[in-house]
Amino acid sequence: MKKKLILVLNCGSSSIKFSIIDPVKCIAYIDGIVELIQSTTSLMVYDHITDKKLLNKFNEVGSYKKLIILIFDILSSKYKNYLDFVIGIGHRVVHGGQYLKKPMIINDDVLLKVQESSIFAPLHNPFHLIAITVSLQKMLKLKNNNVAVFDTAFHHTIPKESFLYAIPYRFYKNHSIRRYGAHGINHLYVTQQCSLLLKKPINQLNIISCHLGSGSSITAIVNGKSVDTSMGLTPLEGLVMGTRCGDIDPYIIFYMIQQLKMSVTDVQKLLTKESGVLGISSITSDFRELENRYYVDKRAKLSINMFCRRVSKYISGYSSLMCGKLDAIIFTGGIGENSSFIRKKIVKKLSLLNFFIDIKKNIKNNKTNFFINTIDSRSIFVIRANENQVIAQETYSCLQ
Repeated sequence: MKKKLILVLNCGSSSIKFSIIDPVKCIAYIDGIVELIQSTTSLMVYDHITDKKLLNKFNEVGSYKKLIILIFDILSSKYKNYLDFVIGIGHRVVHGGQYLKKPMIINDDVLLKVQESSIFAPLHNPFHLIAITVSLQKMLKLKNNNVAVFDTAFHHTIPKESFLYAIPYRFYKNHSIRRYGAHGINHLYVTQQCSLLLKKPINQLNIISCHLGSGSSITAIVNGKSVDTSMGLTPLEGLVMGTRCGDIDPYIIFYMIQQLKMSVTDVQKLLTKESGVLGISSITSDFRELENRYYVDKRAKLSINMFCRRVSKYISGYSSLMCGKLDAIIFTGGIGENSSFIRKKIVKKLSLLNFFIDIKKNIKNNKTNFFINTIDSRSIFVIRANENQVIAQETYSCLQ
């Protein structure tokens, strides 16, 4: 029987992840990543069938378009045996705006709405548009088989009392200003995985999902549906992040513009690219380096403490939405999966909710999913993010 595979393009601002996946059997044939590190570009492709890695480094950082072309060129030259079976391309798109609430086959109207939504995700949507454009050019036979899968889609079940801002209602009605959330693809994935781990139907599952990375968000999930999430109109709201400020008093912006005479562009750059743990530490946005400096650098320690405190506050607040039953908290994303130190600091503040970490179980291991709670604690799971699998499945379903 002929294989039917999906190529997934998961484009971020500093890295591009890609996979070739069998969406029915949930088998990844190829996983790859292009990373931009200072003045160099690195490309890694792992072939799960042959267990071989391809590593390339380039002494320059090309345009984003050139990087997407590079991926297609590598796949065409080295992995044509998989590419020939690809029947569709799934694109992660961070923001779908008010109207794009489910996976959509990409046409001119969808492209226009993704472009219009770029104002809400200026660090992400423009890159998605580049990837889509290159895909349409490089894979002409799949021109009508490109699918956009939206990070905001999972959060369209959030009720009005959670997604509205306390500003005049006309701004929502006339301009679609509301909270949309992000990381919905992975929040959906960990919900599915937690359902399997607890052997509990998704529609009965009450969890708090913590996607912690350079961009971080927390989602309250009741009966398997998102009912609140920390990111808002844009991915700037919520937790302290790598370079993003998270929740602040909006008047700070007025003060910067009116009193400090900063331009709107400068304030936007400051809050999105120069704040978060980078702004507090004045060292780096890399949590690994900050963790290594925790006991020797006061500002590194302060930045991590602020991050953990904000996460604990959100978890505590969202526990009030659980309808009397909280099954588990989930740690996922680069930090959530890999930093036992940060997990321990966060959970330490949650003893009132009956969450306690088992020190031995909390040590990093190679398992995809594992629990780290003590016997007398509520469940605490670490679940490895797998957005690409969800994107592949959603793309396949949409094309069917």
